[in-house]
Amino acid sequence: QMQLVESGGGLVQAGGSLTLSCAASRGTFSTYGMGWFRQAPGKEREFVATISRSGGSTDYLDSVKGRFTISRDNAKNTVALQMNSLKPEDTAVYYCAGALYVSLSRDHRRYAYWGQGTQVTVSS
Repeated sequence: QMQLVESGGGLVQAGGSLTLSCAASRGTFSTYGMGWFRQAPGKEREFVATISRSGGSTDYLDSVKGRFTISRDNAKNTVALQMNSLKPEDTAVYYCAGALYVSLSRDHRRYAYWGQGTQVTVSS
């Protein structure tokens, strides 16, 4: 089974940038569609971005388009989320997730494998 470990969260001022990384182990990484989700206190888990198995296609939550970029390196078994122009409303725990043989899904229920999450806090 795939195992995922996120890193790169932290505290940043509004307008700043952070890059989240997710390292995968076990399984053939290129067979998994990958996604980033987030959950703020008192709110449901929310789709943020997803990338196809080859990395050739991406999809984003409207509110992060133009600010966030998802990428993957199938040779290194990693997926990243570059976050620029951060806003206080981006504050949440961010989760990396993997879905076997699935690409570009916004539905968290299709992702069977999840990391432990990393906190991102954006101060105003």
